[in-house]
Amino acid sequence: MEQNGVPGEPGTAPNGTGPEDRTGPGAGTPGTGTAGADTPGTGTAEPGAAARIAEIRVRIDEIDRTLVELWQERAALSREVGATRMASGGTRLVLSREQEILERFRVALGADGTQLALLLLRAGRGPL
Repeated sequence: MEQNGVPGEPGTAPNGTGPEDRTGPGAGTPGTGTAGADTPGTGTAEPGAAARIAEIRVRIDEIDRTLVELWQERAALSREVGATRMASGGTRLVLSREQEILERFRVALGADGTQLALLLLRAGRGPL
């Protein structure tokens, strides 16, 4: 589920406690900060920090939208490759290609990259 920290958007965590917010003072406790009342959805009462968090979140939301669009495009292209291959008498999967993708993501992102690649592959071909 997307957690973008923007109030009123799907996948928004309460009080803006998305993954990018879970560090520093008050981490793990929504709505707590170092002093005074928090600026809504930022986890801090310091106006300068709250403003910077809001700026950063705008960019995070842009990146999230782009990732979703790219994910959907990649899945559609992958399904087209599979359908074209099967229509021409080929196999449903090409395991060497899947291994290549898994390795590329593992090298770039470590263990999380492998998990991400597995999700991408499943989105394009369905579960095994």
